[in-house]
Amino acid sequence: MQASSVNLPDYEQFCASFSWAQAWRELAGMGDGRLNIAFEALDRHMGTEVAERTAIRFMPRDSQTPVDISYRALNERAARFANVLQDLGVRPGERVYGLSHRIPDLYAAVLGTLKHGCVFTPLFPAFGPEPIRQRVEIGEPAVLVTSERLYRKKVADWVADTPSIRHVLLIDQLDEAPPGTEDAASLMAAASDQYATRAMDPEDPALLHFTSGTTGKPKGALHVHEAVVNHHMTGRYVLDMHPGDIYWCTADPGWVTGTSYGIIAPLTNGVTMVVDEAEFDAERWYRIIQDQKVAVWYTAPTAIRMLIKLGPELPRAHDLSSLRFMASVGEPLNPEAVIWGRKVLGKPFHDNWWQTETGGIMISNYASMEVRPGSMGKPIPGVEAALARKTETGIELITEPDETGELVLKKGWPSMFRGYLHQKEKYRNSFVGDWYLTGDLARRDADGYYWFVGRDDDVIKSSGHLIGPFEVESVLLEHPAVAEAGVIGVPDEIAGETVKAFVALKPGYQADERLRKELMGLARKRLGPAVAPRQIDFREELPRTRSGKIMRRLLRARELGLPEGDTSTLESGGAQ
Repeated sequence: MQASSVNLPDYEQFCASFSWAQAWRELAGMGDGRLNIAFEALDRHMGTEVAERTAIRFMPRDSQTPVDISYRALNERAARFANVLQDLGVRPGERVYGLSHRIPDLYAAVLGTLKHGCVFTPLFPAFGPEPIRQRVEIGEPAVLVTSERLYRKKVADWVADTPSIRHVLLIDQLDEAPPGTEDAASLMAAASDQYATRAMDPEDPALLHFTSGTTGKPKGALHVHEAVVNHHMTGRYVLDMHPGDIYWCTADPGWVTGTSYGIIAPLTNGVTMVVDEAEFDAERWYRIIQDQKVAVWYTAPTAIRMLIKLGPELPRAHDLSSLRFMASVGEPLNPEAVIWGRKVLGKPFHDNWWQTETGGIMISNYASMEVRPGSMGKPIPGVEAALARKTETGIELITEPDETGELVLKKGWPSMFRGYLHQKEKYRNSFVGDWYLTGDLARRDADGYYWFVGRDDDVIKSSGHLIGPFEVESVLLEHPAVAEAGVIGVPDEIAGETVKAFVALKPGYQADERLRKELMGLARKRLGPAVAPRQIDFREELPRTRSGKIMRRLLRARELGLPEGDTSTLESGGAQ
């Protein structure tokens, strides 16, 4: 790709002149320093040529014939949803949760929620009832937006015990809404398609994203309307979106990537975004890229590894020449995937790194720069990254190249999370002075490229999803046979890591295949297939500290044949 054809032709020069004030000026704003994510995504395009451009190219699950929705039509749908919230008495600042597969009215609900000044929380539809209920109990939404199928399967049994939810809006077409729910399509049809988007303070909450921790309940990371500054800038300069591009982010809106870069960034940059209702299918994916002439493609390493495994014949049978820029996120992208992209697709994948807490891309490989296979790249303009080692009094920064340390970021970028809901102490502990502690270990080479080394905690990264071992252990411990449970991530060729559980049984229970299947079935039913363990091993006892805490680190070391490290706190007689 010629440097002159990209939005960021010279990284060093751009970084030297960049300021977040400059990035603000690329947005419309709403006067007096106020703004709204939905206004930047939709309203500001009205009265321009972008209004009639296709915003969403929807690919129905059972068809390859797309349904196009213009920016104007999407703005009207979002306005109808905002009016529905207003008519129902939902107040600005209250929370609206979305639990839905990828259909157009989910996108209208997200943007309508933001128009009305409410806080939107996406939920992953592959979650089981327990993770969904946990997140609802923590965030106390006033409204749950979902489909009839997901409602009956995952919500109906417990929603009556959740006093905060005043309205359950079903956004698929219904003959008759089940008791306790309302037909959103009918409500939207009766509502006005005009709505004066609410001007918000930049620090007003806009999005609540949940992420898993090693212990306790999921953490709700709160993001504000100012985050749109980061989303827009990185969409333009990191993902190299040009107005009118056909863009495809394969991430589900239930995750932060699918919200930040599957909704907000593409719309603020005036591109046409492909929304595929179907799940992964390699032939379908290649056909979408070919037929829809996708120019910018943002996907996950797990998906790339699945494509590689299926061989080069399938992509070579399709015309993929429309692809100008390919990027990857969610977990480290192995060097072989970059090389395969060059060889088979004619372009390298550009890996980038960020977290739920950062709200947007922080470190990336850029269109105009050399891609170093296996590297996360360099920090985005406006973000200062460093490596640090912990000391008794705080942290000290590492200046030597190729030393491993914890990746830290100087706070102050617009999409930085502003808190963990109901967990002020945990939020405070995420910072040392002006530095945000990411919990990721990395190294930096002599040229300033960052390389991911691993997590500094027990969180499992599977197919780009963060899974807290505590959630899985808690469900397994509910089974009457289980005395103890320890959960770790084990390497997987496709998913990066998968969940493996170690279980110690109570006296009188037999460790056999029947019980193993029973435990796996319980976990899949309660947690969903994305979180449940793929493997369960039985042990007479699990390694514990003297205080009784399961030593997941030791389980992992023994499983993978790694050094056990310091075992001074190990309770005597800990299982091998």
